[in-house]
Amino acid sequence: MDTPLTLHPPVAGGLARRRPNSWPLALAFCSGLALGWLGAMGCASASKSQPDFRLMAQAWNTIQNHYVDPTGIQPTELTYGAISGMVDSLGDTGHSTFLTPDMVKELRTTERGEFKGVGIEIQMKNGRAVVVAPLDDSPAQKAGLQPGDLILKVSGEDITDWPISRVVDHISGRAGTKVRLTVQDARSSRTREVTLVRASIKLHEVTWQRLPGTANAHLRLASFDAGVTRDLQKALTEIQRDKLNGIILDLRNNPGGLLDEAVGVASQFLNGGNVLLAKDAKGNVEPIPTDKGGVATNLPLVVLVNEGSASAAEIVAGAFQDTHRAKLVGGTTFGTGTVLQRFRLSDGSALLLAVEEWLTPNGRSFWHKGITPEVTVTLPSEVNPLLPSAERGMSAEQLQRSEDGQLLAALRLLSRQTEVSKVGALKR
Repeated sequence: MDTPLTLHPPVAGGLARRRPNSWPLALAFCSGLALGWLGAMGCASASKSQPDFRLMAQAWNTIQNHYVDPTGIQPTELTYGAISGMVDSLGDTGHSTFLTPDMVKELRTTERGEFKGVGIEIQMKNGRAVVVAPLDDSPAQKAGLQPGDLILKVSGEDITDWPISRVVDHISGRAGTKVRLTVQDARSSRTREVTLVRASIKLHEVTWQRLPGTANAHLRLASFDAGVTRDLQKALTEIQRDKLNGIILDLRNNPGGLLDEAVGVASQFLNGGNVLLAKDAKGNVEPIPTDKGGVATNLPLVVLVNEGSASAAEIVAGAFQDTHRAKLVGGTTFGTGTVLQRFRLSDGSALLLAVEEWLTPNGRSFWHKGITPEVTVTLPSEVNPLLPSAERGMSAEQLQRSEDGQLLAALRLLSRQTEVSKVGALKR
């Protein structure tokens, strides 16, 4: 078993990092795995509290001896399918996950913010592959993929009931190669086909820009991978050095990342208290406090979220909402709220199992429900959120004509806050 991906305090000899629950499909996934199960299958008689290994072995041998197409029998695929089926039977769809050895390797890479592929994160919901979020400046984002899109086909193949490992394996590939996806818009049910050119992607997690015609910063966090807190502190120092009045923190289409980075990010804006609570299987609740030394605890703040904001992004949004540090603008978040612990298997594969649930500081659960913003603004499906990189060189008029109604609503709210803050400062 790996060092548990646990909360503070450190467990099993060191501070471990938890990666919340969606799978980054910027990536390269494979299927296949030989676990050396078969020797054990026939040697134990099952009881009510034990798996029936004889039954599994019987099914395996029946397939081996009687399936009409022997060339279609791939022992590794069968083994992976059986393990994935066990995890899927838990009912924790899209959260607890089986990872092949290649997926485990890719996970380590993505935690460093490096990706190869098309640049989307997906989860399985009700047996369907669902886009959690397209990554910034990725082929998927440029092709217009949106959170909530259903992936129906990959290169013309119907992927209904495929395990996530097989979906990922077919979408991923070498940089420069193409893959064709048939996707369905979750809101309009409109089906379309997109062709993506796979690429090597280095994700820039923290970017910011002074919004044209204002004294406010648009600060974008694309993920919560390693080093985000450090980069955020640098950006906040620059924002304050430029004497800007307030910040719009953009967590839209942020699929999450590492727990300690979520705690670190929230702590830059919070002056004490808890970032979240963690509830284990026995109902025990552990508070996770803020880190000391936040660099922007008094700056007016508004936070942008949408249905692509997941896991660590939801932790941060929930902390700001419960502590009344900032209002949320946009759409209800994805609803990822479990703590995954990685259990390493003998061939380098792994199980990611939900062992705890995250709660907001006030004890609210957002697992499968998401977090609803105070100000709801829906973007048309064909409109992508405006990124700080696109705002460079914009005029104030161009910004106001932008189709990003969520950003403009956040700016109006922030402007009112900064005016109130100025009045309060004058009275003091």
